[in-house]
Formats: sequence, C-alpha cells, structure tokens
Amino acid sequence: MQAERAQTVTGKPFSERIPKPKKKVTWPQARAFSVHLLTASGSFLAFLSLVAASEQRWTAMFWWLGLALFVDGIDGPIARKLEVKEILPTWSGELLDNIIDYVTYVLIPAFALYQRGLMGEGLSFLSAAIIVVSSAVYYADTGMKTKENFFKGFPVVWNMVVFALFVIEPGPWTSFAVVVIAGIMTFVPVNFLHPVRVVRLRPLNLGMTLLWCAFGALALLEAALAAWYNKIGLLTEHVSQFTKLGITVTSLYLFCIGGIMQLFPNLGAKKE
Repeated sequence: MQAERAQTVTGKPFSERIPKPKKKVTWPQARAFSVHLLTASGSFLAFLSLVAASEQRWTAMFWWLGLALFVDGIDGPIARKLEVKEILPTWSGELLDNIIDYVTYVLIPAFALYQRGLMGEGLSFLSAAIIVVSSAVYYADTGMKTKENFFKGFPVVWNMVVFALFVIEPGPWTSFAVVVIAGIMTFVPVNFLHPVRVVRLRPLNLGMTLLWCAFGALALLEAALAAWYNKIGLLTEHVSQFTKLGITVTSLYLFCIGGIMQLFPNLGAKKE
C-alpha cells in the first residue's frame, strides 16, 4: 500500500525517480580509476602489516610493508603511462599516495620500533615521537622535490630505516643516533635519491636499490628459516653477517648518494 501511495503522489515509479548519470564511464576513465584502486590497495597491505606488528610478527610485518613498497613503486609509472591525472582531474592520486605513504612509511615503522623496544622503552618511545612528528611536517611541504626529482631533505622512508635497524641491531644508542640524524636531515636542504625518477646515474642507483631489496628479502627468508629451525629444536642465528653487511652498505649508499650528486652536479650527466 505504501509503495502504491508513493507512486500515486509522484506520478512515477520509484525506479524512474532515481537520478541517472549524465555521462557513461568510458574505458580510459575506468582504466585510470583502476590505477587509483591499485594505489589504495596499499592501505589494506598497511592494515595487514599493522596487525602483524601488534602481534609482534616482525617478519610478516616487513613482508606486508615490502609489498606496499612494491605497489608504491609501480603505481606512479603506470599512472603517468595511462595519463590518469589528465583523464580523472578531480581525483588526486598524489594525495591518495601521500595518505598511504604516511601510514606505511612512517606510522607503522614508528609503532614497530616502539612495540619491539629496540632501544629500551624510553628511547624507543622518543624515537617514535621524532619519526611521526617530523614526517607529518615533511608531508606538508609542497616543495619536497627538486627539478631533477631528488627529494629535498630526508624523504621519511622510515620503513627502510627501521628495517635496517631491526636487521643490523647496532645497539640502542647507535640506533637512536640514526633516528635523530635522519629526523634532522628531514629539514636540511640536502638532496636524497629517488631511484626511479632521477635520471643521472639511474642504472647504478636503481641497481643498488634492487640490491637493497634483494638483501632485505634474504634477511626475511633467513629469519623465517631460523624461526622454523627453532621450532624443531635447532638453534641458528636469525640473519647472517653477509646479509647484515649487504643491508648496511646498500643503505649507506642510498642515504648518501643524493648529497654526493648534489655536491657534484655533473656526476652522471650525459655529455653533449
């Protein structure tokens, strides 16, 4: 009776009163929006990583963060290839990317650092505070990129820093010093590398980045294998010295190469 009364009052069935979209979604628009969905999938990977961190399953946490880093590495080139910004101008892929990056690059690594107590409760808490506050200010800077696509200041890749600290375990005060130095460098006009978008020395820089990823994956595999050995009664070191050395060397290279290229602006430049 109510449905009939509603139809009598308006003179039209309810289905005909629903606003219809004025334009149909085109294939380029659907394809462009799928790139935003790819970027947004990083938020679910972040959620899985946070769950693992809360349960102190550090290997699983870093695997999920690694997948989120992989998604973050491929969505930008795909978006530029498909001209997503031009096709969907009212959807900001950059804003979406920054939101997810703050969670995966900053918030979860800071939480993990505190949760594990790598430096003791006090220093771990202070380190987490330094990470989240300095990074929040950094993301508000609209001029964080140079013309060469270097990052201006430490680009708050705390997921990589915290991972290196977890693997190398240099000691509480050395770890705290690393956090303080990186936090200060956030606000210093020193260039830091974007391994994909910086043209100079791109093959070498990209190769070192992939090498860092390979050592990272090796460290996670060694940790998982060690956990399995412990379950069956065999004791073994979590991560080999070779892997720790590889993480140390590649991390130092990626941290310093941007500043070195800033001091030598012709380094890696193509000769005309």
